[in-house]
Amino acid sequence: MAERPTLAPEKMSEAVKSQIAGFHRAVVDEAAAAVSRDPVVVVGMAQNPFVKKARRLLDQEGVKYTYLEYGSYLSKWKERLALKLWAGFPTFPMVFVDGVLEGGYADLVKLRDQGKLKRQP
Repeated sequence: MAERPTLAPEKMSEAVKSQIAGFHRAVVDEAAAAVSRDPVVVVGMAQNPFVKKARRLLDQEGVKYTYLEYGSYLSKWKERLALKLWAGFPTFPMVFVDGVLEGGYADLVKLRDQGKLKRQP
């Protein structure tokens, strides 16, 4: 599969690179740390039905996970934008398993159906 095109770094000014690097950096650092530390991480937002479904599925399967929530539909949209830019994924939830972005709720269902979710004691 072809990769999503992105603007080459040499086509960005140093000011733009700096702005991108610092854009809600604390939020990106928090998510990156959780993804590198914890086996399953769900990044989401309040009021989103697919985030709720993903969490419910993991709970039903007995899978322990870290949940990071950033605002709702009307708040913290810039923080969520920073996460989307970081991950290159356009929607929530973002589900990470063993440090790999697996996708959203529908992708989590596929992992369950393939027996790839690990129940923790």
